[in-house]
This record gives sequence, structure tokens and C-alpha cells, in this order.
Amino acid sequence: MRRLNLVCLCLALATLAACAAPAQPEIRAGIGAVEAVNAADGEGFARVTTPRPFSFPADHGPHPAFQTEWWYYTGNLQAADGRRFGFQLTFFRRGLTPEPAERESDWGAAAVYMAHFAFSDIDGGVFHAFDRFSRDAAGLAGASADPFRVFLEDWSAEGSGPEGMTMRLRAAQGDVAIDLRAESTRPPVLQGDGGVSQKGPSPGNASAYYSLTRMGTSGSVRVGDETFAVEGLAWMDREWSTSALEGDVVGWDWFALQLDDGSDLMYYQLRQGDGGVSPFTAGTIVGPDGAVRRLSRDTVTLEVLDRWRSPRSGADYPARWRLRSDALGLDLTITPHLADQELPLSVVYWEGAVGISGTVGGRPVQGNGYVELTGYAEARQGRF
Repeated sequence: MRRLNLVCLCLALATLAACAAPAQPEIRAGIGAVEAVNAADGEGFARVTTPRPFSFPADHGPHPAFQTEWWYYTGNLQAADGRRFGFQLTFFRRGLTPEPAERESDWGAAAVYMAHFAFSDIDGGVFHAFDRFSRDAAGLAGASADPFRVFLEDWSAEGSGPEGMTMRLRAAQGDVAIDLRAESTRPPVLQGDGGVSQKGPSPGNASAYYSLTRMGTSGSVRVGDETFAVEGLAWMDREWSTSALEGDVVGWDWFALQLDDGSDLMYYQLRQGDGGVSPFTAGTIVGPDGAVRRLSRDTVTLEVLDRWRSPRSGADYPARWRLRSDALGLDLTITPHLADQELPLSVVYWEGAVGISGTVGGRPVQGNGYVELTGYAEARQGRF
């Protein structure tokens, strides 16, 4: 299940998560993703089993009955002079108990939060990454539904407008900062079966999952002493669940692609230890007219065209892909804007901005997007 390695870290570090932590120059040892997720005790937490109506802004907000949830923002931006940037701002909540903390102390917590902020200075050739942890207490971190807000210290996403579909994204650390307004130009896309994204064969091993696939974005970014007015497109992924990795899944490759013909594509490939692909691999494509079609392992072919080895972790990552679907007339080549977009944080993974070229229905298209790659550092090291 994509991103569970990130969330499981919240569980492993729950007793320590009360302060900010900058990006680390060396990779730190820790618990393996699959081991940690499968060892988690979800007793007492709710599970996603059947489709249900989604309501906004309520579903932008927290779902404390479930053990795990995340708010995931990525995007590609451009300044007036053509300089290109990519960003990732993500928040994770891991429930410690399904019931509110019944303590007189302001430090009593029912959940722990983790956030990642990454910034790709594409034309400058530099990648920045940071992580933070905190408990949902004493005003350090938390989330609310109406108005929508999720925050960890001064990193935040806030919603406004009808159904909270206009988001303000703010984060700053080190030499980089973002202050962006991202407005959804499409209705939410419900992933899986009416918003139920099954991750394995067991009942309840699923997430509630929707995406805002095309968010017109503007605002400012800071790089060192320079500030740039920027415009572009962002993507929001939203999931909550109480579930675990099953079978022989060792990692996943996730793609969020925005094409200049107005199409948006999300696809995640769950990789198995024997080199195969899990049958629970899935995705969607949204056409220029807004029509949504589901994707599966049987309708998509993903071919790795190149690789890149990290000088820090030693992980050997795919570095360029050909994504094809004869049924949908898709033939896309996906290339990282920067080779090195590995986040050397408490959890080591690759996530970065990519460019796209190819054809849809025989017509040429271009675009940008984001790709996330997990499980490759574990394969190299055996542990985080």
C-alpha cells in the first residue's frame, strides 16, 4: 500500500515525536516498512469496507476513527522567466487510540503527526527535503474539517471557498519556502470502487481515497535570497484507513501525471518480491471532458528505460519509464526533471517532479507530474 512506509514511521517514533527535525546528511537506521506496518495493532479502529458518500469540506478534515491518514500535495511551477520548480508538502496522522485523550494536561495526545516538505529547484539543479514530527497536542499539530486545516507547527494546508476546494499551502525551512494558492478545477476523483481502494485480499484492507487531480496554482516560492512569483498545477491525494501490507509486496511506484490535453492520470504499481506485480495495482485516468476510467494491472504496461543509483543510500531506482495502455491509446515517456530527488530523511524514498511526452489516441501530448518510489532503499540495506 503506497505511502504506508512513511506512516509506519509515525508509529515507530510516536513516543519521540514532539519536535521538528531537519533533513539529515546521512541515512539513519530504523524499522523496515513492511515489518512495522504488519506489526501494528489496529484493534478498536474502524476499517474501510464499502463505498460511502463523500462530503466536503468534512472529508478534507480528520477521521480519528481510522488509524492512519494523509494529505498529499505535489506540483510543478514556473516563474515568469521560465525557471521551473517542483514541490511536495505532505502531512500524516497516525492514531494512538481511537478515543480522544482523556487527560487534564495540554500534552495529552491521541495521535502523532509527521510532515515532509521537499522542493526541486529544477533549473538550479538542487533538491531540498525536510521532515518534522509532533503530537496533536498543545497546538503543535492537528487537523480540522470546517474550516479545513491541517498543520504541523508553521507548515500548513488550509481550505476556503465552496467545499474547501481552494487550498493555501505554506511551508518554509532552510533556503526554501512556498506560499501557494491551489484551486481545484475538477470535482474530486474517487479512486477504486466509489472511493474504496482495496490494497489486499482481506476484507477491510482498503483505504478511502480521493484525489484533486488538477489544481490551478499560483503564489510565490523562495530560493535562498530570491523570491519568484509562480504559476502551475498541483495535485492533492487524500486517504484514510486501518490496513496493512499483505503477501509479498516489497514496495510501490506511484505516478500522478497532468497532460496538456487536459487529461490526468494516477497509477500505482505494487511490486512483489518475485519481481511480479500485485493484482491490487490500480489507478484512474480523467479525460479532457472529465470522464473517469479505472486502470488495472491488466490494462497498463510500465517499462523501466533507465536507472539511477543514489550516492547516499546506494538504492538503485528506476529513472525513466514508458507507460502504455493499448486499450486507452496511451503511450507516454516519463523522465525525472532531476535525477536526484531522493529524500534522505527518517524514511528514505524517492519522490520528485517529472516531465512527460508521448501520445494519447495518436495525438502528441506533453505534461508534468510527480512520481514516488518506495522499497528500493530497503532492498539495498535490508533496513532503513
